[in-house]
Amino acid sequence: MKDIQTMKELIDCAMKRADCDLVIRNARIFNVFTGETEDGEIAVKNGVIVGIGMGYRAARIYDGAGAVFLPGFIDAHIHVESTMLTPEEFARLAVPRGTTGIVADPHELVNVCGVEGAEYLKEAFLRMRAGGEDPLDVYLQLPSCVPATPFETSGAALDARATREELSRSEFFGLGEMMNYPAVIAGDEEVLAKLAAAKAENKIVDGHAPGVTGDALDAYLCAGVATDHESLTVAEMREKVARGMYVQIRCGSSANNIDQCKDAMTAENARRFLLCTDDKHAHDLLERGHLDDALHRLVASGVPAHYAVNAATLNVAECYGLKGHGALAPGYIADMVAVDSLTAFNVRAVFKRGTLVAEHGKALFAVGEKYLPAAVRNTVRVKDVTPEDFRIRISGGKVRAMAIMPYGLVTDEVIVPVRSEGGDISLAGTDLNKLAVIERHFSSGNIGLGLVKGYGFRGGALGISVAHDSHNLVILGDNNAAMARAAALLKEMGGGMALVGDGVEETFPLEVAGLVSVRSAEEVAANTARLSAIARRMGVREEYDPFMTLAFLALPVIPHIKLTDRGLFNVDAFSFEEIEP
Repeated sequence: MKDIQTMKELIDCAMKRADCDLVIRNARIFNVFTGETEDGEIAVKNGVIVGIGMGYRAARIYDGAGAVFLPGFIDAHIHVESTMLTPEEFARLAVPRGTTGIVADPHELVNVCGVEGAEYLKEAFLRMRAGGEDPLDVYLQLPSCVPATPFETSGAALDARATREELSRSEFFGLGEMMNYPAVIAGDEEVLAKLAAAKAENKIVDGHAPGVTGDALDAYLCAGVATDHESLTVAEMREKVARGMYVQIRCGSSANNIDQCKDAMTAENARRFLLCTDDKHAHDLLERGHLDDALHRLVASGVPAHYAVNAATLNVAECYGLKGHGALAPGYIADMVAVDSLTAFNVRAVFKRGTLVAEHGKALFAVGEKYLPAAVRNTVRVKDVTPEDFRIRISGGKVRAMAIMPYGLVTDEVIVPVRSEGGDISLAGTDLNKLAVIERHFSSGNIGLGLVKGYGFRGGALGISVAHDSHNLVILGDNNAAMARAAALLKEMGGGMALVGDGVEETFPLEVAGLVSVRSAEEVAANTARLSAIARRMGVREEYDPFMTLAFLALPVIPHIKLTDRGLFNVDAFSFEEIEP
């Protein structure tokens, strides 16, 4: 009877027999189904749109002042912790930019803290309220690869049994990106059991399959994977769409595939593309925005506004089964974003279920005290290291090194000549840096050592406790003593960023799991920019983010060569290799 009464209230408002809760006047309403814009009013009752037209009555009237009204933006794939912001600070920045929902994969937190990391994220978001409403819908994924591969040491492990148990809980909306695509394609039963658990619970599975095409792609799709954000070429994207996948257009801080996606999108396939940020850093959120920035950049690249808007709204809702979301139409939830135009996408106001939650770039909801449970604190446990631990002993005159693709995450393997001096590789006269990955969860003493070509850094060491996906310590430098000191500083802080040079020691703590700062977004942006500027002065090339590029050099699911705490790893062969060829 309650449902019938609620339905009757909506119908009476739609027929103008009763007053609505809210009417937005002087609006230009964008229709995601047709790509057309009409002038009129939007009528809302009980958080639901009841009509588009004219002549509605309501207790609350909002003047749209000629703004274009769009459905609330939904980020199809994001690791919130990669912003280095607490959930409260993330919401304070993202919601005023038009974001009303996120598909959140707490992969980084869970790799450090276990499932308690995901529970922390969910609870922190739930504690925020705006006029009785959650200002942001959070669709929480259970990470599928903890650790990402068996070739590194993470702080937790979720096997198939644990995955099945956790997916049965209502807290988890789906299974996060299946990075271990080689195991899926090989038919590994432990990995397939995780996918089968998601299927049994009728929950979506996100993908991660760079360069996977042909028979391998068919095999991957037979396992039930729905999406992918790692495509490397236009041809690969088109093939994945043609095979029934949703391709995620990534507009993040470390990786961006807009240029490829714009060439892959056509009138026939545009409904199969989704906008996501994946990893978006605090300074980017502050300076450029969130999905509003992605929409602006996508349209500026030549993609029609209709395709772009759908990729951030209707397409995401349909892909993830978010009924009632993704459109401004009768019966749909009143998540609405007012923008100045379909080119700039400057956000004027944001409504969540008909409640005004942000206006003129400011959040109108109370964040309150930050939620910081003990489970996500004090997570850096490292054996003391010495300069001797960073010696690289070789018997010949050639070594393998990483060459990082500019503005990307892919690393090529190159063979370079070197000489040995005093039982260690000499970096003098080369464009090489040493790279170390130090295990930081169990004080095992594991240290993987390698070389990076062309980074440009000279005169000390850089270090960070953000290292996808197991988040061990990553140290780069050209001086063993400085590298040891950087590791010690990270240990003392409980995680963070460290820079050591001649007479220079600069740090910034990341107290939550060694990934997230408890400070404001403005402080996070200022301090990360400060350390990056110093690193630039010490030679880091412009095509690399001084610290965040380091965070991906330990990720053994992105081609072609990476370094884990257990050694140098060939991603293509999915096996370790020696530093000497």
